[in-house]
Amino acid sequence: MAFKRSILSDRQEAAVQKTLQNLRQQRRNRFRILACIDGSDEAFVTVRFAAQFSVQNNCDLIVLFVRPIDSGLHSGGLQVRLARQNMMDAGFDLPGVRHLKRALEVLREEGIDAESWPQEAAHQDAWGDPAGDNKVEYRSPEGRAVVLKLKTAPDVANGILDQYELGPYNLIILGEPSRWRGEFGAFFGSGVVQTVTTLAPCSVLVARQSLDRSGFFICTDGSSRSMHAVRRSAVLAQVIGQPITLFSAAVNLAGKPAADEAVANAKALLTAMQIDVADTRVAIGDAAEEIVESGSLYRVIVVTDEGRSRLQRLIRGSTATDVVRKARTSVLDVR
Repeated sequence: MAFKRSILSDRQEAAVQKTLQNLRQQRRNRFRILACIDGSDEAFVTVRFAAQFSVQNNCDLIVLFVRPIDSGLHSGGLQVRLARQNMMDAGFDLPGVRHLKRALEVLREEGIDAESWPQEAAHQDAWGDPAGDNKVEYRSPEGRAVVLKLKTAPDVANGILDQYELGPYNLIILGEPSRWRGEFGAFFGSGVVQTVTTLAPCSVLVARQSLDRSGFFICTDGSSRSMHAVRRSAVLAQVIGQPITLFSAAVNLAGKPAADEAVANAKALLTAMQIDVADTRVAIGDAAEEIVESGSLYRVIVVTDEGRSRLQRLIRGSTATDVVRKARTSVLDVR
C-alpha cells in the first residue's frame, strides 16, 4: 500500500508541475504588470501607471499588498471564512484589504471597471498565518485580468520577490523610495524599493508623481544591451501614446561623436520599427547627473540596467541605480 501511495504521490506531483508549467507558458504570452502598494495615498500612483500601461487585451494587472506574518490575528474562524469566501467580503478588517478596495476605485477612475467583470477568489495557507495568502481575480470578456493579491511574508521586499516567482512578470511597479543607501551600506540592509530594484529579474518602474508630465526620455550608450532597452521601452511608449526623446551622454568632448552615433543608431532602429522619435539630445558630463537633470521634465526616464551584482556595483558603480535614486521623475530600469 505504501508503494502504491508513493506512485500516486509522484503522479500527482508530476501533474501539478505540468499544470504550473502550462500556466507559466500561457503567462509568458501576455504582458503582466505587478503594481505594489503599501497603503499610503502616494503609493496608488503605481496603480495609475499600471492602468495606463494596461491598454491592450493581452495585459494582466496584479495589485499586490504584502502584510507581515500574523499581524496579531489568531482567529481560526477568519481562516475558514477566507477559505470559503471572497476576501473582499470575509476579511474586510484584515490589514491590506481596505487598500486593495481603494485600488479598485483607482482603476475605475483610470477607465478599468474590473468590478463589473466576472470574479473568482482563492485562498492559500502561508507561513502558518491565520489569514494566509488571498486573491480575487477579475477577468473581462476580452480576456484581460485584474488580480488583487493579499500576500503574507516575513518582510515586504521578500514578499514582492516571491510573488515574481509565482508570475512571471514583465514589469514591477514600486512607489518612490523613502530611503536609499549607498552601495556599501546596502550590504548591511536596504529599503524595500532599493532591494527589489536591485534583485528583481524583470524591469522595474520606480513611480513618482509624474503622470501630469509627458514623454519617455530614453537613454542609450550604444551597447547592444542598451539598444534592446530602447526597443522595448519605445514599443511601450508607442502603445500608450507618449512621445519619445532619445538621449546619450558623453563624459567629455572626445566622447561626443560616440554619443551622437548612439542616438543616431537608436533612432534608425525605431524608424525601421515605424516608431516616431520626437527629439534627440546629447550632453557632455557625468552620465547619471546629465540624465537626471535633462530628464526631470519628462513623465518617465528610461535607463538600461547593467546587470551588475551588488559587489560589482560597489566597485564599478551603476548609472542606472544612480538615476533611480536621484531622479525627480519616474524611472524605468529595463532588464
